[in-house]
Amino acid sequence: MSDVYDLFEFKAPVSRGALLRTLVGLAEAPGTGTALAGKFLSDIGVDAFRAAEVDAPLPAEHPILRAARALPRAEAQSPAPAVPQAGPSEDRADFPFETAAAFTAAYRAGRATPSQVAEAVIAATQASDQATPPLRALLAQHADEVRQQAAASTARWQAGTPLGPLDGVPVAVKDELDQRGYPTTVGTTFLAKGPAPHDATVVARLRAAGAVLIGKANMHEVGIGVTGVNPHHGAARNPYDPARATGGSSSGSAAAVAAGLCPIAVGADGGGSIRVPAALCGVVGLKATFGRISEHGAAPLCWSVAHVGPLAASVRDAAVAYAIMAGPDACDVNSGAQPPVTLEDLAELDLKGLRLGIFRPWFEHAEPGVRAACDAAVAKLEARGARVVPIEIPELALLRTAHLVTITSEMHAALQRHFKHHRGALGLDTRLNLALAGRLLAADYAQAQRVRQAFFDRFLDLFQACDVVLTPTTGRTAPVIHPGALKAGESNLAVTEQIMRFAPIGNLVGLPALSVPCGYDDEGLPVGLQIMGPAWSEGRLLRVGAAVEADAPGHAPSVHHRLLPQP
Repeated sequence: MSDVYDLFEFKAPVSRGALLRTLVGLAEAPGTGTALAGKFLSDIGVDAFRAAEVDAPLPAEHPILRAARALPRAEAQSPAPAVPQAGPSEDRADFPFETAAAFTAAYRAGRATPSQVAEAVIAATQASDQATPPLRALLAQHADEVRQQAAASTARWQAGTPLGPLDGVPVAVKDELDQRGYPTTVGTTFLAKGPAPHDATVVARLRAAGAVLIGKANMHEVGIGVTGVNPHHGAARNPYDPARATGGSSSGSAAAVAAGLCPIAVGADGGGSIRVPAALCGVVGLKATFGRISEHGAAPLCWSVAHVGPLAASVRDAAVAYAIMAGPDACDVNSGAQPPVTLEDLAELDLKGLRLGIFRPWFEHAEPGVRAACDAAVAKLEARGARVVPIEIPELALLRTAHLVTITSEMHAALQRHFKHHRGALGLDTRLNLALAGRLLAADYAQAQRVRQAFFDRFLDLFQACDVVLTPTTGRTAPVIHPGALKAGESNLAVTEQIMRFAPIGNLVGLPALSVPCGYDDEGLPVGLQIMGPAWSEGRLLRVGAAVEADAPGHAPSVHHRLLPQP
């Protein structure tokens, strides 16, 4: 490996059940907690992080927001950009998913109505949760309310006045965002204070576009894990192999799309929580530029690294949802400093001249099956005219620790007021992570912000040499869910690090990143390719993703429902 590549793998014993409970008790105790946290934090690089000399000022605001002030500003509530027509990848015989375009085509032709699809969604949701093991993609669904939305959409289609490319299309919403009439549990048993009176901004925009909101998607408790195993609402299962994890924390959103319950779901991503489950479940996931999509109505868990975005059955579906969800929102101050939302032609798959930045030691730091699928995808992009440009990104270990310090410190601060009365109601893995986060220092958080600024500046330079940066989305495919983790979770730092090896960089610096399915490992488990770009380059990422999608193999998950009438 290159001398500048310094990402090391975490080594720590796996704990679950009685061992995990003991570990949590020690971590939460005043005396033993200090010693235990010191060992854990040292093992994951915090000591070296504290000693690092970072040549960057402590920023007064997020680097993305400062950089955006010099750009042309988008108008508040400006119309969404024109949505590209379905690309060739959506018509392939081996592509298993029913896309948004397939639903609207069926409605237009009179082969189905949104009301018929709604009944199919309700039946499929019930069937998936009665299976062994239950899928648990959705944790709440109000069937009558789904029917009411679908009836209104059916009337619009029959009158010839559909609202657009999502009218009547089923969409699920991660239970980290408010949806009118549903409690927002954030994966817990105590955070919801009754049904939300209003939709989050992105949910309101999807509802206004005619989407049929089919319910709240399951998630890893408070988003502080990457498996999707939730001891309160049940583990979200991977439709490609229900014995395996979905990834997290937008676990139910990914499972719902992969299982065919909807072609689009809303997720949230603080450290890979859209892209990781998208990769492990074989669907598309987009984390846009920081501030591009409003956070209003999302639980304020990790405000400086948080992003809301779509998971989807296809790149075009992700583009449709992104175009509707993105843009300024008066309720989110961070969303105002952005240029107009644009999309490129997803059907233009000639990539001549496009420069693909690859830091080879990082790219190859993954399981053999992941590397093979991602290498094959890169070769196909080269065949379409793109050119690989070798790049280097030194001090990735420093960046990883800076992200970890930032996200866990913010989550601890967000949840601290609940500890007195509800600490015991949290899963054991959540409690352990929060106990360790509570041992971090204010100086650690300040150091992390200096690292954020330094890496943002580095990426400004890096994107002078390349147009996108490619990595695998995860370092491994979906892990098996251990039965001992189902009731209280588990602590497995080695697997967590493998899963999160590539994703958090986009959250810390705020740059957009897209995960696209690019193949399978030897066990038939999905592999995702991650495409990162400069700020506001979502259209470019989606176009490259469409090219990956067009050449990627595809097969149906083992758990998959068809909602439209079959020919």
